[in-house]
Amino acid sequence: MARTPDYPSSDSDQWADVDAYFRGMLAPTDSVLAQALSANEAAGLPAHDVSAMQGKMLALLVKMTKARRVLEIGTLGGYSTIWMARALSEDGQVTTIEANPHHAEIARLNIEQAALGHRIDLRVGTALEILPSLTRPFDLIFIDADKPDNPAYLDWAMKLAQPGTIIIGDNVVRGGAVVDEGSSDPNVKGVRAFLKMISEDPRLEATAIQTVGEKGWDGFVMAVVKE
Repeated sequence: MARTPDYPSSDSDQWADVDAYFRGMLAPTDSVLAQALSANEAAGLPAHDVSAMQGKMLALLVKMTKARRVLEIGTLGGYSTIWMARALSEDGQVTTIEANPHHAEIARLNIEQAALGHRIDLRVGTALEILPSLTRPFDLIFIDADKPDNPAYLDWAMKLAQPGTIIIGDNVVRGGAVVDEGSSDPNVKGVRAFLKMISEDPRLEATAIQTVGEKGWDGFVMAVVKE
């Protein structure tokens, strides 16, 4: 499914072609994933889902870390949720939080269509209302919601983590805008504060990766809670 890049450039078509090439070999779609994206589009959800290659990356991280408890902040239509839930062992669970009731309803239908209701606990409400009700620890935490609240999400991620927990934050490059220290964009300001907190927290070791592909120019930060 073609998508409009979030952060386009003159090379966007080539980036998308390379993504499609990798996707065809390494992360081919199937009826469940394709149906989820189609349902999201039909319901008018914003096209902010992770790409297939990013979904596969999340799935591999779940497998490589042998994560049993995954927390996702920002469900949207459940596409990334399905990728991660499929990678879990039978006794694993993804707890995913979505603030928008319409998005959550579409996600619930997609999760049912994927036959993954037993592995996914979908909570509807704002993350900052729901996070205090969760019990620690989580093995992997994926933060992909409203960027101005990223610093608060990191605070809660640390409360719900344990040594070895992986914390991933999406959309941290923002077409290069992350380097603009004078930006008035609340999303950029939230990401910059988030990254500063990670860099200054002695409990965390982290890196950031710039990515190009069908979504344009963006990237993610990945941190691990030290032993």
